[in-house]
Amino acid sequence: MLGLPSIAAFCLRPRDLRRGAALTLAFVAAVGAAAGTGCWDRADAVGAAGGTLAAAGTQPPAAGPEAPRDTGTADREAVARAAAEAAAEGKSGKKAAQEVVSRSGDRWGMVYDQGEYAAFTDDLDGRWTGVGLWIESRRDDRIAVERVQPGSPAARSGLRAGDRLLSVDGHDVTGLRVCDVIALLRGGAGTPVVLRLTRDGADLTETLRREQLHTEPVTVRELPGGITVIKVASFSRGSGEQVRAAVRAAPPGAGVMLDLRGNPGGLVTEAVTAASAFLDGGLVATYDVRGAQRALYASPGGDTARPLVALVDGGTMSAAELVTGALQDRGRAVAVGTRTFGKGSVQMPTPLPDGSVAELTVGTYRTPAGRSLDGSGITPDLAAGDGVEERARTVLGGLGVGP
Repeated sequence: MLGLPSIAAFCLRPRDLRRGAALTLAFVAAVGAAAGTGCWDRADAVGAAGGTLAAAGTQPPAAGPEAPRDTGTADREAVARAAAEAAAEGKSGKKAAQEVVSRSGDRWGMVYDQGEYAAFTDDLDGRWTGVGLWIESRRDDRIAVERVQPGSPAARSGLRAGDRLLSVDGHDVTGLRVCDVIALLRGGAGTPVVLRLTRDGADLTETLRREQLHTEPVTVRELPGGITVIKVASFSRGSGEQVRAAVRAAPPGAGVMLDLRGNPGGLVTEAVTAASAFLDGGLVATYDVRGAQRALYASPGGDTARPLVALVDGGTMSAAELVTGALQDRGRAVAVGTRTFGKGSVQMPTPLPDGSVAELTVGTYRTPAGRSLDGSGITPDLAAGDGVEERARTVLGGLGVGP
């Protein structure tokens, strides 16, 4: 999600589970609309997107400059056992498994049925079925609209950022986790969904029809003075190579603004490919899975000379934080904006006996300098709320870009 999110999203098609464990890094909350996720599997991670996934021994990661926040984890066997017992009694295995996950304190853990899990695979290609709402969970347990996708059913109905969502098809959503609200908003193309909202003290009721939606993950524009702005909305499939192509197409010596504001994450392999556009090999991140440490490396041959600024904010999450942290730690980019969200935990999908899938937290990742971002996020080198691009232009000017 963008803003204050909450949904562990999916990365793999159900058939990928047969190939072995897959790791989920990113986390998204795009409601009734999209949520690219942050995940990879071993087959995708090795070479397919330009990154390399390598074992780095089996010792627990050394503590970095910042200690990671304690992250609850659910026991896989207990989750699977609960699902199996419930299914044997003719009850919902998914519901029983989710109760175990919820009690464990795993804040990113979630259980999905096969249909829900499969629905998210389209998100990885920048497609989804929904109404075009992105939501956030606020500190008072209220669910609010974070933004509305242009041209979507929500946009045509006049919904806008700041609207508070009260119910979906009669189900009160106050106090629900964002992932649970997303489950209510999801559905087949053409099916109706009734939303009750409030705006400036007035209640609204809207009936929307879900549609197949699409967004371009990477857009490029030019600013005066020889500056290329590469906006990455999410790291969905193909986005990493689009970033590399945009860098290659930029005028020689031109500065680049890599805009990761509001980027909720995505496929980790795509994030590594994007980082590779600016690095000549080397470490992008390390991560641990139940104490075994591994590493992600950039591909060689990236542009290491072009002046670079990364634009970030509180909606910069997960895989987007991985890219920012790598470029910052490697001295490759100046980060400008506000503190990022702070999602640095790793999830692994576990197939359950009834066919549902549990995504459980198994570890955390760190930047090349050993920083854990989970709960703390990235502090930009230059703080800027309003006028971020102007501040970034000033930085690039100091690096020799422009008149």
